[in-house]
Amino acid sequence: MTATVPLTWLYVPGDRPEVVRKARDSGADVVIVDLEDAVAPDRKEYARAATAELLSEAAAAVPVHVRVHTEADILALAGLPGLAELRLPKITHAASVHHIAAVAPGVALCPLLESALGIEHAYSVAASHPQVRSIALGEADLRADLGVREDAGLDWSRSRVVVAARAAGLAPPAQSVFPDVRDLDGLWASCAHGRALGFLGRAAIHPRQLPVIERAFRPTPQEIEAAAEIVAAAAADEGALALPDGRFVDAAVVASARRTLALAGE
Repeated sequence: MTATVPLTWLYVPGDRPEVVRKARDSGADVVIVDLEDAVAPDRKEYARAATAELLSEAAAAVPVHVRVHTEADILALAGLPGLAELRLPKITHAASVHHIAAVAPGVALCPLLESALGIEHAYSVAASHPQVRSIALGEADLRADLGVREDAGLDWSRSRVVVAARAAGLAPPAQSVFPDVRDLDGLWASCAHGRALGFLGRAAIHPRQLPVIERAFRPTPQEIEAAAEIVAAAAADEGALALPDGRFVDAAVVASARRTLALAGE
């Protein structure tokens, strides 16, 4: 069942429509059909046509996003009833978003920041157009662009994107994919680190990663209990207050507690 707040996005190659259909039953909150890196050059046109056919159907219970490769993809898919969002690779400037929004009016957009220049313009991209509903990092390309070998070398860029999304009034961004589908312990540790940086949810490249991601970003029973206590105390008072254990609670803490309960579905 799709969560109220999406936590898992599953990438699937656009030239395998049978896999796309199966992905909608994988437990992912969102399915991302990839027309870019996951599709060989000689399969691009077939992938576009197959995706357009699939999205010609009414919107499914699980939203379908598409990571496009060319403007031809955008023109072929914009306006189809099954399309929930377009993911735009390698965005570096707000002007690119304005152009795509004009080509695909009314379609939700998610610019992907995958270069040093994209990171430098993170806020202007995030705030560029009302059709922008989210932003995200493309860490593989960004790592190559920056010449970064250690994972910690990306943390400044990650925080920059989290701050840009918040400043633009967007939802917290989801983490980029974890490339080793066998290392579930490493995935868990990486998700915990991403959550600490302010990310919410994560993209996956294999269904086995989905349960780990969801558990990592779902509030724990202890967090839910603490949030419920704060919200209950706030309902009985106005302004700043102190809980029985001496913790000081103000409006920002209450708002955070309410977000925790919303994420928990309570």
